Parts: sequence; structure tokens; C-alpha cells
Amino acid sequence: MGNATLRDMEHQEWKVPGAPVSGYVWQAQHPEAQHPAAQHPEAQHPRGAVLISHGVGEYAQRYVERYHALIPTLVQAGFTVYAYDQRGHGHSEGRRAVVDLNVLVEDHLKAREALRGRPGDDSPLPLFALGHSMGGLVTAASASRDPRGLSGVILSSPALLVGQDEPALVKALAPLLAKVAPAAPVTDLGTAGLSRLPEEVAAYKADELVYHGKVRALTAATMLGLSGKLWAGYPNWKLPTLVIHGTADKITDPAGSQRFFDTIASPDKTLILQDGGYHELLNDEPREEIRAALLAWLLERS
Repeated sequence: MGNATLRDMEHQEWKVPGAPVSGYVWQAQHPEAQHPAAQHPEAQHPRGAVLISHGVGEYAQRYVERYHALIPTLVQAGFTVYAYDQRGHGHSEGRRAVVDLNVLVEDHLKAREALRGRPGDDSPLPLFALGHSMGGLVTAASASRDPRGLSGVILSSPALLVGQDEPALVKALAPLLAKVAPAAPVTDLGTAGLSRLPEEVAAYKADELVYHGKVRALTAATMLGLSGKLWAGYPNWKLPTLVIHGTADKITDPAGSQRFFDTIASPDKTLILQDGGYHELLNDEPREEIRAALLAWLLERS
């Protein structure tokens, strides 16, 4: 698929009941579709569904053209993909990138509830939740609170360990700042840490739908608070889980992925720590291997 084809890839509108977000669904390819992946014996019928949650500042449709064409890859392998622009992101309502992570978790739970009773399903297909960065934290919080209906979770460079290097005073004052000045710019994540591929960083910088400013106070404070309180519940985590993280990630802490992997009780858990990998591994040098590993993991469990 060329880039123009990727951008125009057909999707339908998807409503998340009770959440003011712009949602999308890309239906699994039928076997007669003339794509190489469709000839794969594993792709002769819909295999399942994947719910994707994007990171801070970005939006759902970025996973069509970027991320090594992740959505088209999943669709061609027989997965129906659901995604939405989180509040304050992409085409959804709300102040740009000013979000309460606890509210985003509620939206994710509503999305999953809607997918548990997907209309037109003759038999319940497995549903997987995939979250990147901030979306990884949202996905982990949602799955930890209510694992029902999920066949597995994929966390890509998840923000599970936030603010480890921040002084205690800064952490203590974060909720106060979030209350009095929720839109205050507090943390500059930069773009250099996204990928080692200059063309990927350039594409990110040129994308007008991406929020390019500093992380806002409300977003940062609630990310800090949510990430901290979730650790008590992770020992009860039993879901099949794949975690991928680059060891050179300066945007989210790979130590959080290692700690999460060591903490959860799932009998089916896989951790890929990509040596030297940057934050967006599917937009980074090892993107081919990471995409293949992610797809193989899904196919084995659907």
C-alpha cells in the first residue's frame, strides 16, 4: 500500500456511547481481498478485534499511515480495528491536550463495554486492547479495573512509571497546579526521542493534527497520580499480555515496563525490551521486527 492509499483507507464512524469522542472502525479484510496478508492461511476469516488507544498529543488515524501501517496490517490479517481520538485530541471535543487521565479511563471502559456486545457477531470474537504511551497507561488502568471481555493486552512504550525523577515537592504540588491552571504547559517531551529515523520525526513535526506543545498540567498531574495508584492492583493481573519498550526511550520509562512484567500474575506474559529502541518503536529502526512480533502474538491467541 502506498501512502496515499493508506491515508484513504476506508473506515466507518464508530460511536462510543456516553463519550464525546470521534471514533473509527476498520473492518477486517475478507479473504477475497487481494492483499498478500489475505493469502495467509490464518486470515481466511475474521480472527478478532483490536481496540487501539493512542498517546498524548496524537490521534487514532495516525496508526493507519505511520506506525509501519499498523492498522492496515491488522485489518489484512483478519482483525477489525476500533479506535477513537481521546478527548482533547485529533477530531474529538475538548481543550487541546488538556485531559484528566481518570476520565480517559472511563471512556476506555465505555468503549470496551460497547464492544462486548458487538452487533452482527455470530460468535464472540476475541477482543484485544492495544495502548501506546499515555494510551498504554489508560489501557492498563482499564484492564486492571475490569478485565471482562478482553482476550489480551498489548502495551507499547506504556507510561506506567511516571515522575520518578521529579522532586517530591514538584509531585506534591502537581495536583494543585492542575486545579488552578489545568492548561499550564509543564513538561517538554521534545521530538528527538520519538525515533532514530529523521523522516519519521519530520512527519510528526509536519502533522497539523498532532498537538505539539508541552504536556499540560492537568494531563501530567493525573498521569502521575493514576500511574502511582495502579501498582497495588497489578499483582492480580491475569490477562495474556505483551509489553514492548525500547531501552533508549526517554519519553516513557522502560523500567516501568520491566516492573509491570515482574509484578503481574499472568501465566501468559511476554516482554520485548528492544535494545537501543526509541519511544515509537513501530516508527523506529526495528519497526519490521516489532510489527512481526506484535502480529504473531495476536495470531497465536485468536
